[in-house]
Amino acid sequence: MSLPRRALIAITSAQATLFSGKETTGLFITEALHPYLVLTAAGFTVDLASETGTYTPDWLSQQPDFLNGEDLEIWNNPNSDFRRKLDNMTKASELDPSQYGVFYASAGHAALIDYPTATGLQNIAAQVWANGGVVASVCHGPAIFANVLDLETNEPVIKGRKITGFTTEAEHTMGIAGELEGWKAELVEELAGRLGAEYVRAPGIWDDYHVVDGRLVTGQNPASASSTARAVVEVFEKL
Repeated sequence: MSLPRRALIAITSAQATLFSGKETTGLFITEALHPYLVLTAAGFTVDLASETGTYTPDWLSQQPDFLNGEDLEIWNNPNSDFRRKLDNMTKASELDPSQYGVFYASAGHAALIDYPTATGLQNIAAQVWANGGVVASVCHGPAIFANVLDLETNEPVIKGRKITGFTTEAEHTMGIAGELEGWKAELVEELAGRLGAEYVRAPGIWDDYHVVDGRLVTGQNPASASSTARAVVEVFEKL
């Protein structure tokens, strides 16, 4: 069957405080915006959805180091296509998984909270995989894989595959590893190890780096969101 040229970008619906309660984590904006721009430019229809249909923008992702130029203009314009779709998201459970050829999990630290139990999003990811589509994530997005199974084998989709995602080193560098432990949240490297995936990473914690393993494409950090999406398009074109 030919795959729909339609992509779903998953959005975290969770929020939490970080940096000793001073800041709020939620969706890391460019981790959704950059793949949205890449995929739409490549002719995909792109939808956004979270588990609850809601989102909270991440504080750090709104700082000038991460959000500037054209990205900032798009974010600040409530009538931009991206903002309209983001602000009027549907719940993942209300979507038809068969309509998508690509599933891309954006993130933000908050994804560690809701993605592991986000059954609506996980169902779409599993169906896209079962239909022969491309499944991708960036940064903390692999948290979604906690319960995404290959429907043929009933094994985790990432088992026996190479993935990347936000490094444990970076959590320590940011000074928030202790707070994340308090969430009882599984970090990306821990998740990969538990589910039998091989975790790989770039030498630098902020390097633009992604990994392609068949139809599974993963990026390490916010800087990798665009290159990960470009790799998704390349893989899709060869299916």
